[in-house]
Amino acid sequence: MKILTVVGARPQFIKAAVVSRKLRERHDEVLVHTGQHYDYNMSEVFFEELSIPKPEYNLGVSGGSHAKMTGEMMIGLEEVMLAEKPDCVLLYGDTNSTLAAALTAVKLHIPIGHVEAGNRFGTLNNPEEINRICTDHVSKLLMCCTQSALDFLTGEGLKDRALLVGDPMYDAFLYYGDKVNLNNLTDIVDLDGNIVKIPQKYYYLTCHREENTKSDVPLTEILNAMQSLDAPVIYPVHPRNADAVRQLCETNKYENIITIKPVGYLSSIALVKGAEKIVTDSGGVQREAFFADKQCVTVFDYVVWPETMVGNVNQLAKPCAEDILKKLSVPVMWDNKYKPFGTGNAGEKIVEAMEHIL
Repeated sequence: MKILTVVGARPQFIKAAVVSRKLRERHDEVLVHTGQHYDYNMSEVFFEELSIPKPEYNLGVSGGSHAKMTGEMMIGLEEVMLAEKPDCVLLYGDTNSTLAAALTAVKLHIPIGHVEAGNRFGTLNNPEEINRICTDHVSKLLMCCTQSALDFLTGEGLKDRALLVGDPMYDAFLYYGDKVNLNNLTDIVDLDGNIVKIPQKYYYLTCHREENTKSDVPLTEILNAMQSLDAPVIYPVHPRNADAVRQLCETNKYENIITIKPVGYLSSIALVKGAEKIVTDSGGVQREAFFADKQCVTVFDYVVWPETMVGNVNQLAKPCAEDILKKLSVPVMWDNKYKPFGTGNAGEKIVEAMEHIL
């Protein structure tokens, strides 16, 4: 088969690294990067360190409103799909890149395989939820990371297209997890470009969602909580939030918070594994914390991965310093036999599913 894979954001690069390695052993793959994440530390470094094949196409579409970005991506993707004539289109997750590719492919009558299908928050106020629902309902093959995702699709009448394959993010964590450690990190620099020495004890914060960063109010509460912890906090800052974070840190004298530029996947994994605890609003980082047996507090209104919300391993918190600190202090109960994200062979199962169905 000729598979046209569309990616645009860093979580998709990680999943593609796992699946493309298996896919290219038996099939032809054309990789398209929409350009949604374009900063070097948000994009190119992932292709380098994870040995992802260089994209055959880069559409260079980033920024702007949801409609503008999605529309420009569709125009570019239509040209690529008409030129390449793939047997199917492979998509990951829930970004605007995913939705644009799904709408373009279905209108050209090209079958779609969707990895990480079936995840639901239960609200259309979240733009990613809209992307997920639309993509799932036009896809021919729905590949679920967890049983809960499969259950959601069953409730929506899509069970006959759905299959439980496991989580390629777990594959990636197992494959790459031992390839780097805190002693050999080379890309940890602060917002001014100075090399940062990793403290022996630290907490790890990631915060990028619009709900938490669109104003200083929620972001200040989150940073206030981090400032109150008993060890330094390492915080890789999304490029679009850098100016606001820098100003808040200077104004409020957040001396306990080490703000750094975005890091590659390998460095992020090392920082997760070495941290005392994790505070995040990322769907990917909360899973990685779970994989690494690290207590996590997720600053978000909705459960993203219900499988992680057991034994207080992962808890939701409001963007409120008091609530975040309260949740971080709750005792955790671990069950090492509990493996809801598969056994580390999702990449192989995804390729086999595509061969069988598509």
